[in-house]
Amino acid sequence: MRFSKLVGLILSLFLATGAAWAAEDAAWSFGSSRARITPKELFWMGGFAARTRPAEGTLDDLWVKALALRAPDGGVTVIVAADLVGIPKWMYEAAVSRLQREHGLDRSRILMATSHTHSGPVLRDALQDIYPLDERQRKLIAKYSDWLAETIVATVGEAMARRSPACLWAGEGKATFALNRRTNKESDLPEMMQRGESPRGPSDHAVPVLAVRSLEGRLRAVVFGYAAHTSALVQNYRWSADYAGVTQRALETQHPEALAMFFQGCGSDQSAAPRGTTELCQKLGENLAAAVETVLERPMRPVSPRIRTAFEFIALDFGEQPSKADLETAAQRSDYRARWAKRLLSESAAGRTFERSYPEYPVQVWKLGTDQLWIALGGEVCVDYALRFKKEFGSGTWVTGYANDVMAYIPSQRLWEEGGYQAGAFDVYGLPANRWCPDIEERIAGAVARLVEKVR
Repeated sequence: MRFSKLVGLILSLFLATGAAWAAEDAAWSFGSSRARITPKELFWMGGFAARTRPAEGTLDDLWVKALALRAPDGGVTVIVAADLVGIPKWMYEAAVSRLQREHGLDRSRILMATSHTHSGPVLRDALQDIYPLDERQRKLIAKYSDWLAETIVATVGEAMARRSPACLWAGEGKATFALNRRTNKESDLPEMMQRGESPRGPSDHAVPVLAVRSLEGRLRAVVFGYAAHTSALVQNYRWSADYAGVTQRALETQHPEALAMFFQGCGSDQSAAPRGTTELCQKLGENLAAAVETVLERPMRPVSPRIRTAFEFIALDFGEQPSKADLETAAQRSDYRARWAKRLLSESAAGRTFERSYPEYPVQVWKLGTDQLWIALGGEVCVDYALRFKKEFGSGTWVTGYANDVMAYIPSQRLWEEGGYQAGAFDVYGLPANRWCPDIEERIAGAVARLVEKVR
């Protein structure tokens, strides 16, 4: 008998005999839903600036999935997981506004996570300068984006409408294919492994897992995360959820009654390696699925039916902005940076004053049960944040990046000082800046500390 089935049998026996701890955990209820969001028309894919043409078909389907959790002590929360490179600010705000109005959900109770797949669609008002979009492409992207915004809200509504009793369990596993891409070359990895050398630089290999089980112990939903760029399909022009999609399909095949949901961790400076082919992508996804299964098959921590949520917007100032001369020089290039510079020059000539900060950077903290902290940060967050918060708040702390709004790369103090691509990439995201403020890490960490204090 598989250990997971044995766990389910033991859970059923405990529940049948009315064990006190099981009765308490069973006070959770949940609802889940999903919607296929694979574009029916072919337009530009988001993620790789080097792409030269729009999508050419579908490799595997993209999904948005929603999980609504209800606790008698704390009310309702919703987790949304989508196979997208990121959710733009306008889409997040539209969803929050609708969910507040239609379901009474406070902003702090809505966590919108993305997988950061590099084989998903470009969305309206996101990555607007990277690709040479013509008017037809812009119309297709706008039409799809509006449909997607409605679909996300409808999917959450379906999950909210369903209610089944459940027990929640938490645990952490490990997968070691995340590679710090600033301090290692992927091409050197086979040789390093042959020599027995470990990759250089900081990395986070944790696999946080939240399991939702029925009163009979059957797995009904599993939410899991990992911190590594979802960009294993390097030369790909077909819609795909990348390695995260492989993992979700494997888990749902193994557990036919369960919904599998993935969130990206603090992986802006971590790659999934080795990568580059469909076969390698499949192996990465299977590797992560095995790590999740290992967690599910061993004893996990019961999560008592209590939830606390907190949310705060903070302003992140731009430490340096491009001058007119900088933009005029960049405009002479032949890549996306030229498109970024020309747009900013045009807006400046029209009398627009550039923002001097990103005024609403989202910081969110949940506490599930008595001690499970879950921190969610916007943007492409580097691994230093996860390592810091685990040190400050406990090794079992979960940290989600790419959540609620993806506006730029978010460096730590170390990366800010080192510079380079992951220190901002403002031209990729279209912001009028060259650099963040030097205290960006402390601003974010201060907000997290405040919110942790609130939920505790």
